Amino acid sequence: MSAPTGDIGLIGLAVMGQNLILNAADHGYTVVAYNRTVSKVDHFLENEAKGKSIIGAHSIEELVANLKRPRRIILLVKAGDAVDNFISQLEPHLEKGDIIIDGGNSHFPDSNRRYEELKAKGLLFVGSGVSGGEEGARTGPSLMPGGAAEAWPHIKAIFQDIAAKTDGEPCCDWVGPAGAGHYVKMVHNGIEYGDMQLICEAYDLLKRGAGFTDKEIADVFAKWNTGVLDSFLIEITRDILYFQDEDNTPLVEKILDTAGQKGTGKWTAVNALDLATPVTLIGEAVFSRTLSAIKDERVRASKILGGPSPKFDGNKEEFVNNLEQALYASKIISYAQGFMLIREAGKEYGWELNNAGIALMWRGGCIIRSVFLGEITKAYRENPKLENLLFNEFFYNAINKAQDGWREIVATSAKWGIPTPAFSTALSFYDGYRSARLPANLLQAQRDYFGAHTFKVLDEFASDKLPKNTNIHINWTGRGGNVSASTYDA
Repeated sequence: MSAPTGDIGLIGLAVMGQNLILNAADHGYTVVAYNRTVSKVDHFLENEAKGKSIIGAHSIEELVANLKRPRRIILLVKAGDAVDNFISQLEPHLEKGDIIIDGGNSHFPDSNRRYEELKAKGLLFVGSGVSGGEEGARTGPSLMPGGAAEAWPHIKAIFQDIAAKTDGEPCCDWVGPAGAGHYVKMVHNGIEYGDMQLICEAYDLLKRGAGFTDKEIADVFAKWNTGVLDSFLIEITRDILYFQDEDNTPLVEKILDTAGQKGTGKWTAVNALDLATPVTLIGEAVFSRTLSAIKDERVRASKILGGPSPKFDGNKEEFVNNLEQALYASKIISYAQGFMLIREAGKEYGWELNNAGIALMWRGGCIIRSVFLGEITKAYRENPKLENLLFNEFFYNAINKAQDGWREIVATSAKWGIPTPAFSTALSFYDGYRSARLPANLLQAQRDYFGAHTFKVLDEFASDKLPKNTNIHINWTGRGGNVSASTYDA
């Protein structure tokens, strides 16, 4: 039998899988393609893959036999059981040092587990975030690989060749161990939820509040896409709002206002709670989708519950400028929160994560790609230990400049009765984060009053009765005892 010629194998011939294979073939790699429904392999070879350096496999054995050592196999299948099933099918045919790459939207704890299980068997696991949709897969996605570091030298060239490029740099670098790659993709998707919600709130304020037509709103987004908000999501929102149905009316207005979700935003919000990190904007974005989903209940509520009706009599240009500043400032907060979460994950899971590299991976190819991410990359390159994006001169200057417009928009939305949970929580977080003192002193007193949960005293008020850095319980009523409850940090 002749020597294997396949550089990399790929399992899963849905749209993303096919496009990633064609992308790799365009870059000179020989790809071995396999799908559980074997007829898809033949159809792919006879059509899109015809004449390209793509080999079809009709079984797992044939897939593995056609690959050079160490074998590199990407799984692009539905997250969950399907990934584990294919790994178990592959294992008997692989040898020590072979590499299994999960390119799906897997939850990072699953990737942590698979990494450990395959490590025990001498196999190298890589969990890689892949972002950019079908177009990105075909022309250059953002790739976020993590897992067994020994695998990186064997996949680096392929991954960086097929990835998107920004200023000549590939939007792909090694993220970290175990499930770090899928963790970073999870946070990416959470930020995506936040960006989309912010854009939807801006659209609602322009349409329902200021009375703009869809064409006028599209013009606003077209202008924004030439400035600080230049990004993929602003760009596609412009295109959506310009799009006319066959009757020459905006198609977007005919779409049912209930949003779907696949869970990655929820994973981010839940993990933020687990790590006690205030990622409020992503949380509100997830809840906004769940609120949209109870359409029938909202329709009933609209006939019962009263509130103000928007009345706009101001300067449209000034309103648009304020809204741009509110969107920009809120976006900065969202990314600052996302990187706070990544920082805490590094501490919690023992991962050394490269924030500048992560921002670079998101600059091109992915759904949240934007000019804005270039400044984040620059900030973390200048100071890899930067505690918070808001401490970087570029970002605190941008926030300061945007504040007046941002506050005006949040206040106006409240007066109009138009919900802006993402804009509002971003501003509340900012004001909370810049507050040297918050009313949690009263909250902690309440906890001690009803549950003997104790409190600590401010250093300047420490005394023999109220010792410094000590958990203290006070008998607030004179009727309770002096025994305190155990204390812990949630």
